[in-house]
Amino acid sequence: MPLSLRAFLPVLLAALTLAACSDDAARRDKSDVDTTCVEIAPEHPLKLGVIQSLSGPVAPLGEEQLRGLTLALDRRRGKVLGHKVELVVEDTGCRPEGGANAALKLVTDPRIVAIFGTTCSGDAATASEIMSHAGLTMISGNNSAAFLTRMNGRRAPKWQPGYFRTAPNEESSGPAAAAYAYLKLGIRRAATINDGDLYTTGLTDGFARKFQELGGRIVLSARVNKNDTDMGPVLTAVANAKAQLIFFPLFQPEGDALLLRARKIPALRGVTLMSDGSLIEQSFIDTVGHAAIGMYFVGPTPPPPSPELNALRAQYEQRFGTTPSAFYYVNAFDAAQLLFAAIEKVAVRLPSGALRIDRAALRNALYATDTRGLSGRMRCDEFGDCAPPRFNVLRLDDPDAGVEGLIANVQYTYEDTP
Repeated sequence: MPLSLRAFLPVLLAALTLAACSDDAARRDKSDVDTTCVEIAPEHPLKLGVIQSLSGPVAPLGEEQLRGLTLALDRRRGKVLGHKVELVVEDTGCRPEGGANAALKLVTDPRIVAIFGTTCSGDAATASEIMSHAGLTMISGNNSAAFLTRMNGRRAPKWQPGYFRTAPNEESSGPAAAAYAYLKLGIRRAATINDGDLYTTGLTDGFARKFQELGGRIVLSARVNKNDTDMGPVLTAVANAKAQLIFFPLFQPEGDALLLRARKIPALRGVTLMSDGSLIEQSFIDTVGHAAIGMYFVGPTPPPPSPELNALRAQYEQRFGTTPSAFYYVNAFDAAQLLFAAIEKVAVRLPSGALRIDRAALRNALYATDTRGLSGRMRCDEFGDCAPPRFNVLRLDDPDAGVEGLIANVQYTYEDTP
């Protein structure tokens, strides 16, 4: 977080001080922030903050998160405990400073019960610090970077009390890609390319560690800038390094540009291309078309088939008039369901008819979560990870089959036990 924001936090927290819900020390939350509560008058809505990326190239992912939240609200006819839910939506543009600014706006409203978000992990790192110090809870259905929760079984650098997610920890994504490359494809020389942010760097670092541990060699570790379109120089370096595989967990449009340029370089013919879940998007397939044939992707294992999942998909299609591009809306639906269930568990109806919600109790209720969601078992650990780390390696053979065809074309499944 920028220094100016750090300096502002103490002033902000003083402005946010509310009456304590309880003097019971057992109800203090894990960050030792003073327990505060939100009281909602009978005629007032229950306000939720929403922080998502709704502009720029990552907007389709943010929209899917909003749709998952909307479906969960529809199941409750738009209400929780008899109160209409009002969403206060902030757009980050998938920028860390956007996450910080959005969180600052939301936490200054003492009526915000909790926050649903974010889309991008870099935004979550800045937003969650502000959220946590203000005593709130935040839950995401899309963040997956390891630096937000747990790394190597220990607290990650950007971990914050009160932060949760229902997307699996991508600490296992890079190793999944490396294991498949080395053990199944016979790759011994690999190059990695990231865009310098914490998310993509974490993935390439995880790939490199596992690949080298297995006996492979990283012949090039490269970086491009966000919004780069000229991928010629970095791909020339890859060719000169004689890499057999490129692992590039980039977003659009950088991922599009890299793939399309690589296909035009004769020296890279026969080099395997592999990315992660950020490019498991219909918009990516539509942009690159047949150039992506033979490309590999690492993404979370889809939720198991069930009548409940079929019903949610039908609800999605009826509500939005289209088919979902992937299954990320299911993780968002589960995140919203966990949050609503926790609110319902801790809320107290006062004699006046008002609703009182203890923010610290809400955090603790989520830490105690152990239930089944549509995307699988939801068991929130001490770091805020609620989903098991299980990943599939996919290959794109038929662009005309779209994302559904890609997700169905599983080559390998990797499961890591924390």
